[in-house]
Amino acid sequence: MVSPKVSVATWNINSVRLRADQVVRFLTEQAPDVLCLQEIKTQEATFPHDVFEALGYTHRVVHGQKGYHGVATVSRLPMHEISRHDWQDNGEARHVGVKLDNHDLVIENVYIPAGGDLPDREVNAKFGQKLDFLGRMTRWADAIDRPTLLVGDFNVAPLECDVYNHKALLKVVSHTPIEVETLAQLRDAHGWVDLGRKHIPAPERNYSWWSYRSYWREKDQGRRLDHMWASPELAAQSRGHRMVEETRRWDQPSDHIPLITEFDL
Repeated sequence: MVSPKVSVATWNINSVRLRADQVVRFLTEQAPDVLCLQEIKTQEATFPHDVFEALGYTHRVVHGQKGYHGVATVSRLPMHEISRHDWQDNGEARHVGVKLDNHDLVIENVYIPAGGDLPDREVNAKFGQKLDFLGRMTRWADAIDRPTLLVGDFNVAPLECDVYNHKALLKVVSHTPIEVETLAQLRDAHGWVDLGRKHIPAPERNYSWWSYRSYWREKDQGRRLDHMWASPELAAQSRGHRMVEETRRWDQPSDHIPLITEFDL
């Protein structure tokens, strides 16, 4: 009998090969059914398949490239790949979509570009690429017609309470008004429900990223850059959502922490 309960995690791991032991610890302690990784920084041939195989994550879809970017979705449940979109329009590996074989659930795993340092597309091409990426995603989302979960590192903290200091970060890439507005257009294109704020309502503290440049535990200068968004009908089936903040205290951690949502399908 297929269990109606499915748990999905997302984590920007910032090099899956470098932090394979941390992935093992996370999967052993938290045991999600599906894990979506971003910034894996490796090709499929050098992805640590054996690590996941040993833990029972026998279904894997890897869209990687050497040294940069890359996404992977690993699962204990049967699944198959359905899409790879090049929303960056330059060949970078930043998306993969899968369908769970025994559930009416599509999981889209995305790594949205950071956007460089200056929030001005005239002097910073990376910022323009980020906005254009979101624009292409918005047109894609407008045509979605089945229960879908969109997860990953969005590199945007949309709400004032999603950063440690709203006023100080208004001109800092990831929290500028144009990024927030562009992300809102993506949200509205499909009526996405932000599960992070469904289950941890604003203005409750809800950070997923802390810079390596600041001592995060003392200053807590966090931002909510990682997200899990669901189609309205799927969001109604979500039963819990949590941030696994202890991973940020591990030795040589990723600067992002994992998120997990449980669904009763």
